[in-house]
Amino acid sequence: MHCQPHQHRSVYIWLNNNQTCLLCDEPAETDTPLCTACETDLPWLGDQCMTCALPLPAAGLTCGDCQRNPPAFEQVVAPWSYGFPVDSLITRFKHNAKWPFGNLMGEVLGQFLQHRFDEDLPRPDALLPVPLADKRLRQRGFNQAAMLARWLGKRLDLPCEEHLLRRIQDTDAQQALDAKARKRNLRNAFNLLPQANVRGRHLALVDDVLTTGATAQALARLLVDAGATRVDVYCLARTPKPGDAA
Repeated sequence: MHCQPHQHRSVYIWLNNNQTCLLCDEPAETDTPLCTACETDLPWLGDQCMTCALPLPAAGLTCGDCQRNPPAFEQVVAPWSYGFPVDSLITRFKHNAKWPFGNLMGEVLGQFLQHRFDEDLPRPDALLPVPLADKRLRQRGFNQAAMLARWLGKRLDLPCEEHLLRRIQDTDAQQALDAKARKRNLRNAFNLLPQANVRGRHLALVDDVLTTGATAQALARLLVDAGATRVDVYCLARTPKPGDAA
């Protein structure tokens, strides 16, 4: 059974033709199906923690959590705060299989990352999508993180290594849990496949949203303990701290 959608179906062909904006149906000025006005109005992530990308009131700061407990990952890179309409687009991509929205966001994330690479962000050796448990993969039919990683790999000319990490426990859904419960929920949830070679490598985890960072921390710690020299996290959106404005 092929859970993931084929790359050459009509949805992908359609995305390569002359475009109208997926958000407002007005003509798009480029091959990306997003007009300039809608792109400008997206909830771009401004001042943020230099490590975990948590929205902060000023630039060049590190949040208190990262100062007290430095994470195993080096840096989170995300273009957007988790607010409208990005939150709606991610939900429709992730839970309703609206792949054109995922492709659109992946294209913009790829452009964003390429700009960061051109500035000072080190390029990783490979992209690693956050894995889904087998049961959840069968229910959903696809892993949205794997799709994003493939699109990013193609755009950025980076290998996408989907089968190094495995989720071995079908844990409770993270959305309903607080930060401490998320950490407990993920204890021993992942492992590396026996043939995985990560020693001496710079790797980047790919996911849709980073909330508390518990998943990214669990995977980054696993990779660093196995010998990875650096782990970054690439995602579409970063949530604000609970209680803060989105």
